[in-house]
Amino acid sequence: MPFRICKSFEIESGHMLSKHPDKCAFPHGHTRRVEYVLEADELDQNEMVFDFKIVKELVSDFLDRLDHSMCMNTEDPRYSEFKAYYGERLIGFEGADPTTEVIAKRLFDHCREKLAEYAKTPKEIYPLRPSVRIVKVRVWETSSSWSEYWER
Repeated sequence: MPFRICKSFEIESGHMLSKHPDKCAFPHGHTRRVEYVLEADELDQNEMVFDFKIVKELVSDFLDRLDHSMCMNTEDPRYSEFKAYYGERLIGFEGADPTTEVIAKRLFDHCREKLAEYAKTPKEIYPLRPSVRIVKVRVWETSSSWSEYWER
């Protein structure tokens, strides 16, 4: 049975869902809680899956980019106008509405890539074994609604 850890972060982000038939088609924001669940079959030399500081190091660049940004489908007819106005604070999702489900997958993929990069470069103080893996990412859109992504 594997050991699991979870690290949570909170960000403020907005999105527009151009395919939505109601209010969510308009710009709106959420206080999102993002949970990363990682696991290993065995504990490391410090009796840990790995240090929680590593999770922050792996994902903070992407979460900082999402924080106080607006996410938008690049095929939305208003995308160019918003991009010109908001610049780097507008994050495009190629041909997809940035639903909480889509955002969860993007966060999962990003963490998996960063995990592999980090494991390739041994660090003395905060080592990470290549056998550590991301299990899932859960993104809370509100205090009562969340979406998660994982791969089997």
